[in-house]
Amino acid sequence: MIRKTVIVLVIVAAGLIIWSFARKSEAPQVRFLKVTRQTLTSTLETNGKVEPVLWASARASVAGTVEKVFVERGQTVTKGTPLVALDTRQATADLAAANAKIAQGVAEQQTVLAGGRPGEVADIDSKLSRARLDLETAQRDYDSLKRLVARQAATRKEAADAAETLKQDQIQIEALQQRRATLIAPADRASAQARIQEARAAADLARANLALGVIRSPIDGTIYQFDMHAGTYLNPGDLVANIGKLDQVRVIVYVDDVDLGRVAKDMPVLITWDSLPGRQWRGRVDKPATQVVSLGTRQVGEVSSIVDNPDHDLLPGTNINAEVESGVVQNALTISKEAVRRHNEQTGVLLLQGDHIVWRPVELGVSTLLRAQVKTGVEEGDAVAGPSDLNLTGGMKVKPVFR
Repeated sequence: MIRKTVIVLVIVAAGLIIWSFARKSEAPQVRFLKVTRQTLTSTLETNGKVEPVLWASARASVAGTVEKVFVERGQTVTKGTPLVALDTRQATADLAAANAKIAQGVAEQQTVLAGGRPGEVADIDSKLSRARLDLETAQRDYDSLKRLVARQAATRKEAADAAETLKQDQIQIEALQQRRATLIAPADRASAQARIQEARAAADLARANLALGVIRSPIDGTIYQFDMHAGTYLNPGDLVANIGKLDQVRVIVYVDDVDLGRVAKDMPVLITWDSLPGRQWRGRVDKPATQVVSLGTRQVGEVSSIVDNPDHDLLPGTNINAEVESGVVQNALTISKEAVRRHNEQTGVLLLQGDHIVWRPVELGVSTLLRAQVKTGVEEGDAVAGPSDLNLTGGMKVKPVFR
C-alpha cells in the first residue's frame, strides 16, 4: 500500500515538473495598447486668485461711529451711491454754534459800521446838535456886539465875553466829535470782521464734516469687499468698501516654475470655483510670468489672465481652480502615457513586432493627463506594451492581449 502511494506521488511530481517547464517555455501574456490619431488638448491644471481689473476703495475721511448701512456685499452701485452714514450729531452741533457766532459777528459789524452802540451814538449826536445851535447863537451875539462896540453902544468887555462863549462852544463841539470818533476804533472794525470770518470757517468745516459723514462709492461697480454694521467705529483712512468693475476680472494663475515654458500670451484659460460647482468662466492669458516666487512649498510664476465675468459672481479675493490650455494638436499621433518608459536616459516604448517586443525611442509632444503626442518613433496602428508586473525587455517573446 505504501509502495503504491509513493509511486503515485512520484508520478504527480514528475507531471508538475513537466508542466512547469512547459509553462516556462510559453510566451507571457502582455497587454498592448494601440497608437491612434486624435485631437489632443494639453492642459495645465493649477490654482489661482481673482483680482479686479478696475477698482477703487471707499474710506472714511472723518472719525465716527457707523449709524446706518445702505448696501451689502455683491451689490452693484453707481458713483456717489451712499454706502454708510456716520453719527453726525457733533458736526450738527458744531454747525449750529458756528451759525450763532456768525449772526453775533454780523450784529457787531453793523454796530461798528454805524459808528458805535445806538444809545451812545444818539446821546452824542443830540449833544452835538445842541452845541451847534449854541455855537450859532454865540456867533450871532459876538457879531452883534462887535458892531455895537464900533458904534460905542457896547463895551469891549461885553464883546470879549461873547468871544469867549463862542470859543467854548467850538471847543465843546470838537470834544463831542472826538468822543464820537473814538466810540469805534479801526481795530474794532478789523476784529469784528475777523470774528465773522472765523465763524464762517467753522461753519464750512462743520458742513464738510456733515457731508463726509456719508461715505459714498467712488466709482460705478460691484461691492466685492464690505463688512460694515451699525456701531462700527471708523478712524480717518479706515477702509469701508472696495468697489470694482467686474464684467471682466484678472485671475492670477500660479504656474509651477517647471511648467512656465508651456504658457504663452493668449492661451485659453478655464476657471472653476468650488463654491459654485458646475459654473465655468473662460478667458485668456494676458501676461506670462516675469519672475518666480515662493508659494508655500512651491516655486511658481504668477501668470495674469483676463476672464469674462458677465454675471459678476466671480468675486475678487476668491481662490479658484484654473486650467491653462497650453497646446492643441489636431489629428495628433497619440499613445497612452502608461506605455511610455525610460531606459538609459531615453524615452521610448516597447513596440510589438510579430511575437516579440523591441525597444523604440520616441519623441513626445504635448500631453494630457492620460495621453501624449508622439512626434517620431511609431506609426498609427502600432501596438505598444502597457504597464506590466513582468520585467519586459527588448527581444522578449510575448503573447499580446488587447483590451
